[in-house]
Amino acid sequence: MHLHKYEITNQSNYTTVDQICQLVLFENCVYNIKKQKVKRVLFMEKELWKYLKHTDKPIVLYGMGNGADKIISVLEDFGIEFKGVFASDGFVRNKLFHGFKISTYNELKEKFSQMIVLLCFGSSLTDVIENIKKIANEQELFAPEVPVIGGGLFTEEYYKSNKADFDFVYSRLADKESKKTFENIIKYKLSGKIDYLLDCEVEPDEPYNTFLKLKNETFLDLGAYNGDTALDLASRCPDYSGIYAVEPDVKTFKKLAANTAHLHNISLINACVSDCCGYLPFSMRSGRNSAIASDGTPLKSITVDSLNLNFSYIKMDVEGEELNAIKGATSTILKYKPKILISAYHRTDDLIKIPQTVLGIRDDYKIYMRHFKYLPAWDTNFYFI
Repeated sequence: MHLHKYEITNQSNYTTVDQICQLVLFENCVYNIKKQKVKRVLFMEKELWKYLKHTDKPIVLYGMGNGADKIISVLEDFGIEFKGVFASDGFVRNKLFHGFKISTYNELKEKFSQMIVLLCFGSSLTDVIENIKKIANEQELFAPEVPVIGGGLFTEEYYKSNKADFDFVYSRLADKESKKTFENIIKYKLSGKIDYLLDCEVEPDEPYNTFLKLKNETFLDLGAYNGDTALDLASRCPDYSGIYAVEPDVKTFKKLAANTAHLHNISLINACVSDCCGYLPFSMRSGRNSAIASDGTPLKSITVDSLNLNFSYIKMDVEGEELNAIKGATSTILKYKPKILISAYHRTDDLIKIPQTVLGIRDDYKIYMRHFKYLPAWDTNFYFI
């Protein structure tokens, strides 16, 4: 049984536990905490959907496709109307999207003057992000948080009902940058304000310069995509012992094989990863849209434990299957305590469920969190060291 403690402080501007509750129940352990003080993680941001419900400004969408479809569905659930759709100039064509003619930004700006812009796509490209910033300087712009996989919105009600869990994860974060990132990601998810993401961006080298030290690694790349992470690992750790790259999508797997053909000691596995071995329904749409889905075709499924190897570093970016992948790595984590990078942006409850699941296996990990350049928060990772 693992005992977890909340962060305690003596500063006077915090709320006493007596005012919250006398008993804290977590992982079947009850702690009787009396007259001590628990730090508030952050102030409550206003929920974006409530704000949009009561605004007088016209709401327009920036972008089309799956992301826009999801946001439109939420708007409809809240009874919120939008008044137009625009795309970047190179994507504007003579066609309709949800009954609206695709416009340019300047056309809608001329029509409405002041409006609320909802960002409906993701990008890490510098020129795209700079254009988004330019629009944000002229209009109210938000990037609504909708889950990549699964349902459930990150609302005020959700945050409040899970605040004890958020506070616990915050208390376990190992450095100031992690705590800042965790707070900013929560504030972003509630408010849709991109400034919170821009404020906590770090450069790709930062983790390696601070806490993620690589030497003679045996690397397991779950969700290897086209080999980008394996290639990066090989360049940062040229003395690696071996790379095992797992990618389920057949088309992407071919790119992975071609891009990594020159690497030594690399093994490629065309399978999905979960908490069981066998076959699972997998929808192959290439890239981010490929995932385990009920309407998919059967694909071989493996677990980390089934590979029976002493991995020193594991990356998990498996499109919403992270919790099952962790469970399928229980023996490996217990026996070897590998460094683990886990993507934390696919599901609404990733921010609390991922740390809880890993710490439920081993309680002696240090946890770091970093966000890299991406709008919305799609490149946000936990690191367990």
